[in-house]
Amino acid sequence: MKFVSLLLVLAALVAAVTLLVAGPGARLDFWDFRFGFTLMRWALYIGAGTAAVALLLVLIPPTRRGQALKLASALVIGLSVAAVPYLQVRQARSVPPIHDISTDTLNPPAFVAIAPLRADAPNPIEYPGEDVARQQREAYPGISSFTTDVYPAILFEHAVAVARNLGWEVVATDQDEGRIEATDTTFWFGFKDDVVIRIRANNDGSIVDLRSKSRVGMSDVGANAARIRGFLEALEDRMN
Repeated sequence: MKFVSLLLVLAALVAAVTLLVAGPGARLDFWDFRFGFTLMRWALYIGAGTAAVALLLVLIPPTRRGQALKLASALVIGLSVAAVPYLQVRQARSVPPIHDISTDTLNPPAFVAIAPLRADAPNPIEYPGEDVARQQREAYPGISSFTTDVYPAILFEHAVAVARNLGWEVVATDQDEGRIEATDTTFWFGFKDDVVIRIRANNDGSIVDLRSKSRVGMSDVGANAARIRGFLEALEDRMN
């Protein structure tokens, strides 16, 4: 039992390390992001299996105090590791497999300066059309154009500042066209998602539209919609 409990702790630690290196390895180009996802899946299996065996052994009396502590550690570590990819999979299944979100699906803002940066990206720069727009409306009904009584020139400066405050890399700004283009790099896997902001005059104020699009992957797991919401909330807070 002593050897088994120690082996379970080691297995749980292996699962934890596997999970921790999955994203950074892809971000540093040590491997493809798909292999990073495979590592996460392995971490899920190893972590869940370790936790299941540890729980079974804990329930079998008698268990010495030292062994019980090792089994409890394996159980907690295994469950914690397995929870991360499991919740990620649940999130992915709860949203449609789309990666291009726009507040204006009829006339989405166009990428200009960022277009060359996406030349080798698996996801084409063109807006995918009505099928994706329909899925977006069903999954994210709150994503829509933002209107304000602030003049476009003033709003433009606020929008640039908000984008930078959010940690985005501002690639280009064109105040005459009311266009801001930026790239947001995700923390763990280093995925690059591109954003274009369009600001136009609207009666006595402005109307703001955003489009956020992933360079790789079929599904963005809701990241682009969350990014748009976060930007508009920060912009509104800045002007209040």
